[in-house]
Amino acid sequence: MNALELRNVTKKYREFTFDNVTLELPQGCVLGLVGENGAGKTTMMKLILGSIKKDAGDITVLGTDILKENVSVKQDIGVVLADDSFPEMITAAQVGKIMASVYKNWDAAKYDEYIRKFGLEGKKKYKEYSRGMKMKLSIAVAMSHNAKLLLLDEATSGLDPVVRDELLDMFNEFTRDETHSILISSHITSDLEKICDYIAFMHNGKLVMCEEKDELLKKYGILHCTKEVFGELATGAVIGHKESEYGVEALVARDRVPATFDISPANIDDIIVYLSKKN
Repeated sequence: MNALELRNVTKKYREFTFDNVTLELPQGCVLGLVGENGAGKTTMMKLILGSIKKDAGDITVLGTDILKENVSVKQDIGVVLADDSFPEMITAAQVGKIMASVYKNWDAAKYDEYIRKFGLEGKKKYKEYSRGMKMKLSIAVAMSHNAKLLLLDEATSGLDPVVRDELLDMFNEFTRDETHSILISSHITSDLEKICDYIAFMHNGKLVMCEEKDELLKKYGILHCTKEVFGELATGAVIGHKESEYGVEALVARDRVPATFDISPANIDDIIVYLSKKN
């Protein structure tokens, strides 16, 4: 079963359209969602949750239409949104008490453990939290009610590298249970390379690609060459390129370039930058 399915989903605004997006997240996997600000990543999260209404298409979460069984399905979804917030005067301990009445599978002991681990104990109020602390609180809530699907919108943003690494380990541990899945958006693509099974790229409201991460990184490479050599490459070999006085740097499809060429590995940033220019 897929943990998540979008079929031809469209949402139109005056100046932006989330345009006919089809995407699958297999159960037990992590899908990384990338794209520039305003590409449609947060819109996708909110459509999945049913907090905004789609204009067309179908969305299935854990085998269920979220609009038909809204409340019951949401019990199985842990959510961290980029604009997520709690009341300004509330403390982490008070959040825990409120969530215990919201989620039927709330695990108070696990929540208290996260709060201690994240350094959120005490009487400090939410309005006094840094951005990183606010993200930690949202993650603690998302991870403390035995969710089967995590929706994480820029969940590692604002956190130092040590904490980010700890969180990535937590997310990896979460998906060791094959009934658990994660959809995570991030501008920190190195984080996504560490934990994701699939990468999806949104650009101007459209889904440009969604592929297995390992296959994606095998598929493309970076070629540095002279302008003369660049001009001899086969049609379709070049995804994108830039020229300088020193020659040409190009993102290429490895299977379209002669094996004698010295091609360097491409990372997700390289692929996204060139694909965005192409589209």
